[in-house]
Amino acid sequence: MPSLSCHNLLDLADEVPPLPPPSPLRLPRVMAAGSPSSPASPSPTGPPRRVIVSHRLPLRATPDPSAPFGLSFTVDSTTVAYQLRSGLPPSTPILHVGTLPESAAAAASDELATYLLTTFSCLPVFLPPDLHRRFYHGFCKHYMWPLLHYLLPLTPSTLGGLPFDRALYHSFLSANRAFADRLTELLAPDDDLVWIHDYHLLALPTFLRKRFPRARLGFFLHSPFPSSEIFRTIPVRDDLLRALLNADLVGFHTFDYARHFLSACSRLLGLDYQSKRGYIGIEYYGRTVTVKILPVGIDMGQLRSVVSAPETADLVRQITNAYRNQRLMVGVDDVDLFKGIGLKFLGMEQLLVEHPELRGRAVLVQIVNPARSEGRDVQEVQEEAGAISARVNATFGTPGYTPIVMINRPVSVHEKAAYYAAADCCVVSAVRDGLNRIPYIYTVCRQESSAPKRSVIVLSEFVGCSPSLSGAIRVNPWSVESVAEAMNSALVMSEAEQRLRHEKHYKYVSTHDVAYWARSFDQDLQRACKDHFSRRHWGIGFGMSFKVVALGPNFRRLSVEHIVPLFRKTDNRLILLDYDGTVMPESSIDKAPSGEVISVLNRLCEDPKNRVFIVSGRGKDELSKWFAPCEKLGIAAEHGYFTRWSRDSPWETCGLVADFDWKKTAEPVMSLYTEATDGSYIEHKESAIVWHHHEADPDFGSCQAKELLDHLESVLANEPVVVKRGQHIVEVNPQGISKGVVVERILSSMVHSGKPPDFVLCIGDDRSDEDMFESIVCPANNGVKLPPTSEVFACTVGKKPSMAKYYLDDTVDVIKMLQGLANAPSQQRPWPVQLRVTFESTA
Repeated sequence: MPSLSCHNLLDLADEVPPLPPPSPLRLPRVMAAGSPSSPASPSPTGPPRRVIVSHRLPLRATPDPSAPFGLSFTVDSTTVAYQLRSGLPPSTPILHVGTLPESAAAAASDELATYLLTTFSCLPVFLPPDLHRRFYHGFCKHYMWPLLHYLLPLTPSTLGGLPFDRALYHSFLSANRAFADRLTELLAPDDDLVWIHDYHLLALPTFLRKRFPRARLGFFLHSPFPSSEIFRTIPVRDDLLRALLNADLVGFHTFDYARHFLSACSRLLGLDYQSKRGYIGIEYYGRTVTVKILPVGIDMGQLRSVVSAPETADLVRQITNAYRNQRLMVGVDDVDLFKGIGLKFLGMEQLLVEHPELRGRAVLVQIVNPARSEGRDVQEVQEEAGAISARVNATFGTPGYTPIVMINRPVSVHEKAAYYAAADCCVVSAVRDGLNRIPYIYTVCRQESSAPKRSVIVLSEFVGCSPSLSGAIRVNPWSVESVAEAMNSALVMSEAEQRLRHEKHYKYVSTHDVAYWARSFDQDLQRACKDHFSRRHWGIGFGMSFKVVALGPNFRRLSVEHIVPLFRKTDNRLILLDYDGTVMPESSIDKAPSGEVISVLNRLCEDPKNRVFIVSGRGKDELSKWFAPCEKLGIAAEHGYFTRWSRDSPWETCGLVADFDWKKTAEPVMSLYTEATDGSYIEHKESAIVWHHHEADPDFGSCQAKELLDHLESVLANEPVVVKRGQHIVEVNPQGISKGVVVERILSSMVHSGKPPDFVLCIGDDRSDEDMFESIVCPANNGVKLPPTSEVFACTVGKKPSMAKYYLDDTVDVIKMLQGLANAPSQQRPWPVQLRVTFESTA
């Protein structure tokens, strides 16, 4: 239902429990208003402020008794949320919003918030420890993270995956709402550009859109987006999809992830998308949600400074000397179920089994980053990796030779860069990963160090960076033999080929760095929001079903109170009604009109001043049978090929030559596609033939419809027909047939009979009805001249872009409108208030 106030809808999200009461921390309002002393304040004349929202702030906190609050804060320049600043316009105010580093969580206070805001342009979100644990370690890491990486929680004991827990989901929503509360204190919604990062904050666009309907919101998902068959298993799948659609721009690393998102929107919400001039857009309640595909790059300047540091050069020499006369392969992974560390070690074992000549020469150094989550799955990954490496080392190791070297201790950025620079090959064997920038970093380290300018990458085909590194040796990590063979190919590859592959990778990585990514996303976000202030916005729905409807400034709801006074004053009225989706709900199984519809149409037709027409794509026999009780109702069937002015008048054709030999060509083609597409069928009309696929698989049906359209256009190229694709249909009609044409004929007939309509109401809901709207809104374009005082109302069903200037919400509203018009002639004009008062006082 429409809301009178979009800002109050947040309070209606009754499924989201209130935040625990412990700390009602609020930023002082002087700071919330944008104090000039704050570097995060929006500039009234410069570029709009960028608000970067991520789960964690890009800060490090170390205990320091001499520092304010007992903590020494420094910028964590390794985070993407901080690195993207390099791609934003110079002098742009930037505000970071997120939770504190774990080591600083206990120091939460208003004073700390003010300090971080003024010193680092960072606004902390304070979550109670228990809420944060349930939000992050509960719902995010042990439900959403595995599922986004294709691991279904089949049983409670599934590694890394928990079954859906409604209480944990409420914690997830509560945490997202806390982010929205914090942003509300400081956000300038008409000016700021908000960029939300990753799946932890999937619900945040909905909470922000509720409060700020015109907020400019971008969202980038850094993890994979799974197949719709996986995503649809989430009990709150629609809520999460709608949340993403409440953003203006949604970004993904690869086309596969974007394709899965689009498929989920199509299969679960029935939304279609279009590609126009290189941009993919989803039409969603009058808004176009843009989908962007671009992988995150690396910070070239920062990495170059690390590689060129003397400390790194010393470590490169030490590593090179330690592995002299050996071929060094390197892997760097988090302790994670999906990184495939165990599979990598099995591949190394298979390599030494199949190639004895590499024993004593091939070494795999595996740097293990600390785990980002808690749980039994992390422990089992560590135990498995340790067991396999111990077995391989025991079998193939010799004094002075260890085939697999696991480094479990903390490793500095300089040491990691040194290993990258010294390694002949980088191996990434993740079974599923959002992007994984390790191959990018490896390539730059080899280029910028004193090492030879050549490299080889063995890369899992299930990693997000795989499509961008065409020179890598791609492998299926589940195939141990394939991994082993790829490692061998890398080690025996000629130097010339290594150099060519390396140059190809470096050219891409150096030109598609994090600054390029941030600049591209920022520009597209501004483009996606450019129409915000030229549209009106309505908020509809409750809780996580909330959405904003964006409509043109002249597009408004048609009310009975507005139309009835004009209806009463006129003498020659024309009422044009579509059938399906207008007076009959699309979801209705029984498509015959109800008694209520028949009754209101008869009452309208009884008034001699009214001329009422049903204008439909359905066949004339079906419509004749359904509307037999309506004696004076006009019907235009099959998009106007057949027309009659009343029940007893004969059917008239449009005057075209009745040559339907083309059906003999079209029908066999449609039959071929019907046999190949389960759920499709053919509808035969006297003047047309239609292929329906609304009951077929959405993706396959749409693909088949496109192929059928091309096929029919080819075989019917010389026939006097038009092949059109509509909503879940492909239709072949004779040329010159449309709802717009039949409306022109009706208007022309009334004008020539000396009774030009001084009131026209046209209501429809789909693409074919746009032709009707055009005919009555611009009748002069078709040679029809209406009286200058005519009242014309073109009205679409549902809030969506249309040539109509008015809308009604649904078929229920349409019937109420018609009932209001049917009752209008019988109502007496009320006495003027002043006259009634005078009469009473005289008496």
